[in-house]
Amino acid sequence: MTGPSETGEPTERYQEILYSVEDRIATVTLNQPARRNALTFRMRRELIDALRAAESDDDVSVILIRANGPSFSGGYALSTAPRPVAADEPDTKSYWDDGTRPERWIDGEEFNGWTDQWARSCLRDWMNVWELLKPVVAMVHGHCLAGGSELMSLCDIAFVADDAQIGYPPVRGMTSPDIPYFPWKMTMAQAKYLQLTGNSVTGAEAAAMGWVAKSFPPDELEQRTMRELRAMSHIAPSLLAANKDSVNQAYEIMGMRTHFQQAWAMHSLSGALRPGARDFSQRLRTGGLKAALKWRDGPARDEGFR
Repeated sequence: MTGPSETGEPTERYQEILYSVEDRIATVTLNQPARRNALTFRMRRELIDALRAAESDDDVSVILIRANGPSFSGGYALSTAPRPVAADEPDTKSYWDDGTRPERWIDGEEFNGWTDQWARSCLRDWMNVWELLKPVVAMVHGHCLAGGSELMSLCDIAFVADDAQIGYPPVRGMTSPDIPYFPWKMTMAQAKYLQLTGNSVTGAEAAAMGWVAKSFPPDELEQRTMRELRAMSHIAPSLLAANKDSVNQAYEIMGMRTHFQQAWAMHSLSGALRPGARDFSQRLRTGGLKAALKWRDGPARDEGFR
């Protein structure tokens, strides 16, 4: 693989993302538009690799995560068609496994299943964004759902299109969130409403509730986001790092990391042991993704909710 580009051109290092550096801004682009940038294992590994490359590059002050196609990300990659189930495969497994497992995924006999390697891997991946010395900014348009909203919410700043659709529909019929960010991004009333209903809000609504920093008209999103980043990129990286860590420390002291680290247990219980825990995955296997999503989201959509 070649190294990150030093000319501003996309690197050939990756298969599912693009990476470039220009004017002290590193841009990581989710680049699977036909799949609405579903977060596959490979994309997640490539994204983390690119973030680390940008962190170690002295020519980079700020990192932007954006996406090609109609959506920022529809969430984690799920199986899309009916398929047989292997005898040794957990009945609740619904993610699409391309064999490129996230870092530190433990598949050993003593730990497989009950330790919820899925939820643990999601937290490990996106806490890289939190812990990076350089600020990470998300520019969000279209759908930003489930895992996509986890990625966005762990970024330091999010600028979104007014008409973006942001939410966590899996809580309607699958599990509690892999990363329960809601209480840390908004009021209790808003957090409970969104986590209990799985409803989505527009980018403008997300900005009004403080979930994201700002929302812009869709046709102005890129121009106004880059205006923000160009100004930020002239601040010394060392000072940006100090200020990022200063804010992070407050949330660490309040217990955010501890809350996140315990979330895998409720995710595992809600996804494997509660009554009806297997309903979504069984529908996914027998009828495919569209049928499973209709079962999960149909009642809310019938009432006019997103």
